[in-house]
Amino acid sequence: MLHESRTLAERTRIVIPIHSLDGALVAYVGRSIDAREPRYRFPTGFRKSHLLFNLHRAVKEPKCGTVVIVEGFFDCMKVHQAGYKSVVAVMGSTLSEPQMELLRETFRQTVLMLDGDNAGRAATAIVAARLRRWLSVKVAHVPLGRQPDQLSADEIRSLFNEEP
Repeated sequence: MLHESRTLAERTRIVIPIHSLDGALVAYVGRSIDAREPRYRFPTGFRKSHLLFNLHRAVKEPKCGTVVIVEGFFDCMKVHQAGYKSVVAVMGSTLSEPQMELLRETFRQTVLMLDGDNAGRAATAIVAARLRRWLSVKVAHVPLGRQPDQLSADEIRSLFNEEP
């Protein structure tokens, strides 16, 4: 049986599918569910800096001129559930050149909603400065010490000062 041949580490992870801009499945990422390290396990050779999580869905939104940018998978899912369907995750706290190119080719405006920790706040300043050369940038300031996936839908909407 397949299940019996899996290692303990493989049984203690949830799997998150990653798609290209055209919707093709390109990888699965494993997320630890029991605090086991590494927290995320990416496939060998996978270059997360070349993709944006959920981009294939975000571009299909009628108002896809604006995109919300978050750090992680669960941040992305939570913002999406709060009603903001055009949301992508950079899968970290930095924005690579290929990711920036994907944003420039696809959107006119961005809303940065990175984590409210010191690293997230520092990354917000850096990413905003880089994006402003090509796109309109707004910042949704996540409360200090919190992450978007820890906020309620109402708290997320209040950061945007508008309904989705």
